[in-house]
Amino acid sequence: MSDEQPTGSRTARPASSGGVGVSTTLGIIVAAIAVLLGFLILRDINRDRDGGDVSAPVETQPVNTDVTGTDVTLPPIDTTTLPRTGYKVLVANASGISGSAGQMSTALQAEGFVVVQPATNAAETVGKQTVTVVFYVPGFETGAAAVAEVLGGVATQPVASPPPVESGDLGEATVVVLLGTDLAGKLLPGALPSASPAAAATTTTTG
Repeated sequence: MSDEQPTGSRTARPASSGGVGVSTTLGIIVAAIAVLLGFLILRDINRDRDGGDVSAPVETQPVNTDVTGTDVTLPPIDTTTLPRTGYKVLVANASGISGSAGQMSTALQAEGFVVVQPATNAAETVGKQTVTVVFYVPGFETGAAAVAEVLGGVATQPVASPPPVESGDLGEATVVVLLGTDLAGKLLPGALPSASPAAAATTTTTG
């Protein structure tokens, strides 16, 4: 009986060592699969990132080109047209030349301006003037500029209080031409070619 016991104990040891070997092999296989899956996942992530970086700058190119093209092709704004209606013009004679204010009123009316009739004289405090000036009521600067342009580009300025006219009252007028000797009895320097201010010489008006 003593000879069989060592034999049993020897056969039990190989059985336990074989179980340990199977567990180790399975662990290695699982670890290898995990590493492989991790590699595949990282590769897909890198591909997605590369694809986003390549497509991003393409969208900004046409926007900048369109803006630059629009700035270059902007048309110029025409500011040379000044209104000749919407206000009334009064001519006051400060030249000392009789009848010149009436002639100027008719000439301006022939150019399309709305002129207050009859013309008047400048206030006594103004005296004789050698240079024509256009005065305006605040808010009618463009009207004064239009009249001044036809008169050859004379100066414009706001009208004082009282205005420089004989009656001291402008009435309905919002633009006043204080006529000096430089333009008295003469053709309008900036008159339209189709106008005929020379016809004003036949008009008899005070001033």
